[in-house]
Amino acid sequence: MTGAAVAAGTLAAAGGNAVAHAEKPRGGAEWDKTFPRSKKVDHEKVSFSNRLGIKLVADMYVPKRLRHRRAPALIVGHPFGGVKEQTSGLYAQTMAEHGFVTVAFDASYNGESGGRTRHIASPEVFVEDFSAAVDFLGTHRLVARDRIGVIGVCGSGGFALSAAQIDPRLKAIATVSMYDMGRAYRDGLGYAPIPSEVNTVDERQPALAEAAEQRWVEFEGGEVRYGGGDAVPLKPSQQAAADEFAEYYATPRGAHPRSTAMSLTSLGAITNFMPLAQIELTAPRPLLFIAGDNAHSRYYSEDAHAQAPEPTELHIVRGAGHVDLYDRVDLIPWDKLTDFFGEHL
Repeated sequence: MTGAAVAAGTLAAAGGNAVAHAEKPRGGAEWDKTFPRSKKVDHEKVSFSNRLGIKLVADMYVPKRLRHRRAPALIVGHPFGGVKEQTSGLYAQTMAEHGFVTVAFDASYNGESGGRTRHIASPEVFVEDFSAAVDFLGTHRLVARDRIGVIGVCGSGGFALSAAQIDPRLKAIATVSMYDMGRAYRDGLGYAPIPSEVNTVDERQPALAEAAEQRWVEFEGGEVRYGGGDAVPLKPSQQAAADEFAEYYATPRGAHPRSTAMSLTSLGAITNFMPLAQIELTAPRPLLFIAGDNAHSRYYSEDAHAQAPEPTELHIVRGAGHVDLYDRVDLIPWDKLTDFFGEHL
């Protein structure tokens, strides 16, 4: 669905857009991110465990001139299939420049975090990871535990929103280019502009059967398969969405060796994920949904905003697509995010 194994397609050039690029080669000893290192913040690699005993590895960013002894803090979740060295790290570092203590973590089973088997998706565990980050920040000497918020980008938007429904310690919630991964797996990637291309029940069933058959293969020691499978061919709008993801994940712009597609056997678990099921439980905490006006995923944010209790706000970024809000620093609404968390944390 995303990551290095998205469906092949024409890769658009980045052109002259203001995209964050790393200053040093990725994988180098000093800096392995896809974005430049800031001189305004201190960076430290940290780790903590979730309630399942899985060790999570995170990057922590602290303003060099911390304004408060106990500062407000933000947790930033990466896109589905991504890692902390990409989009979430850029957001965490930049929000630290704006005065927040931040952490960007790798989801369980992915990146540098623990968990076996590798590169699998488990919605329950991904949601739990956000609460584990609250555990960590709320006991840190620099953080005011009653002033912790969250930013979920793309797939993590849905996981962060789900976490907020059951963890009231998250005091303010923002999503950027939110993806409801359950709905995406059920209905098909990026179908919104063409509703007639929504996957039917008859198409979902062979996709689930393909993933179920793969479980036998891997149980008997066979090769692991990654991605969404090929039982149901991508329709044109779905292919267009896949091509957009490839512009980021499959080019030097955003590629990272630890970012990879999820296992095919993850399909069933993700299909069952419904992050809006208890959205009313976020009240009275504030919600901010940010999406590009040209984003193929815009409808996820619009639907969540329509179902969310007050206070909720939908912020549309003019001229932005879905992936633009991963790293287009000229389009990401930093001031909006800073004002939102400055007011509510």
